Amino acid sequence: MTVQQAAQKLGLSVLSGGEALGREIECVYCCDLLSFVMGRAPADSAWVTVMGNVNAMAVALLADVACVVLAEGAQFDDEAKQKAEQNDIAVLASPRPVYDTAKEIDRELHP
Repeated sequence: MTVQQAAQKLGLSVLSGGEALGREIECVYCCDLLSFVMGRAPADSAWVTVMGNVNAMAVALLADVACVVLAEGAQFDDEAKQKAEQNDIAVLASPRPVYDTAKEIDRELHP
């Protein structure tokens, strides 16, 4: 499932994307501790977090995640948005809790 398909199927808002919306999501990863994400997030994962700052975008780039999903209505600040757009990082938003958002994505990946 691509990032764009996930957004459409789950009613997630697209905050940033470009060509990255066409990336395939292989799995889901949840964590808000950036040092853990850098070392443990699988490439091509949908990273579900509440961290919408520029440091999170740098970690998303390093970890090569398919997308960042900001859950629980987390804010996406202007500096982070600029970093995401410069580096073609797909960022989606969900008003739902982290666990519920991750579970919904996983359910679509493994019906």
